[in-house]
Amino acid sequence: MIFFSFFSSLPPSLPPSSLSCYLDDDPLQPVTSDETVSVGGTVTLTCRVAESDNSSLQWSNTAQQTLYFGEKRALRDNRIQLHRSTSTELSITIADVQLSDEGEYTCSIFTMPVRTARATVTVLGVPGKPQISGFENAVPEGGKVTLTCISTGSKPPARLIWYRGDQELEGRLDVVEPVPDDPTYNVSSELTLEVSRSDDNALITCAVDHPSLAPGDKRSEQALRVLYSPEVVISPENNLPREGEKFFLQCLGNGNPEPTTYMWEKKDGELPPLAKVDGAFLRFEMLNKSDNGVYLCQVDNGIGNNQGEYTLLVQDPTAMLTSSGVDHAVIGGVVAVIVFILLCLLIVLGRYLIRHKGTYLTHEAKGSDDAPDADTAIINAEGGHSGAEDKKEYFI
Repeated sequence: MIFFSFFSSLPPSLPPSSLSCYLDDDPLQPVTSDETVSVGGTVTLTCRVAESDNSSLQWSNTAQQTLYFGEKRALRDNRIQLHRSTSTELSITIADVQLSDEGEYTCSIFTMPVRTARATVTVLGVPGKPQISGFENAVPEGGKVTLTCISTGSKPPARLIWYRGDQELEGRLDVVEPVPDDPTYNVSSELTLEVSRSDDNALITCAVDHPSLAPGDKRSEQALRVLYSPEVVISPENNLPREGEKFFLQCLGNGNPEPTTYMWEKKDGELPPLAKVDGAFLRFEMLNKSDNGVYLCQVDNGIGNNQGEYTLLVQDPTAMLTSSGVDHAVIGGVVAVIVFILLCLLIVLGRYLIRHKGTYLTHEAKGSDDAPDADTAIINAEGGHSGAEDKKEYFI
């Protein structure tokens, strides 16, 4: 104990502002570095000197208790282990770091005079997973929702961030409360939203931002439920209702909750006798052109009601399902081009045939025009152009 009391009475180290200057002139001055570690982590403390005079290095804790003197353990704490010990270096590790381990640690070398250096260990309190409260029941469209997010045990105080999907939302400023008899903080944040039907089933996220955490390490989600009146669309069985066939219209109501009441009616008249209401369906046993008209479907889901309409136009039994106007235009254009090409080919071919037929008749007549009788004309025609040349020489 006398040995350790002597160490605890050593003079303090030089101020950090004069350390670098002093080291340039003193190779025996120990050098350390400040460290930051999260609760539960492991920190390594390293002390080095540039040269050795065989003096021993020593590490002491925040209470000036000796941890290691060279290779010798001085404090019975199994969390603290020797990492490396040489004539110019002494490194130790502290595992399972707690908030109480934070503070200044001292490295000393027992020369004349004794030289020391300090390393500050900062311990980060890891914040707890955030908890979201304030939402229990579905909210009507246009209503407001206030959510509260709380994270405990952070040091320094954490920052809370709100998201809707990937979009960051702006909540109220964080409220930071110190924990009694503890160096940590509890942090809370509020978010108020005016909801619409697009917010139904949307995920609201509260994420913790803290130096001890990687982005997204700790977050919580809350799904919203929004009540809204239905949007109504009437869908036909097909796009070609033909006379004499069966047919139905289906009323689709998109709302929360799902619609419970469907009411069918025909605008400016009563429903046809052969039209039967079957909940969301209006069924026609046999279409007739007298069924033509505008049909209305009114839907109610307890939150509100809405209606849709559909104009029914019954076609002849022989009507065929046709393409759209765009398809007609394309097909008409293609047919016109084909007809134009065919006409051009016919004109070119006709002119070609007429030209060659005239040439044949001209050559055929060359030998027969000057013949004195029929026999000579046949002979001249068979002899071709050469015979005509001979005849021309004869007259010369």
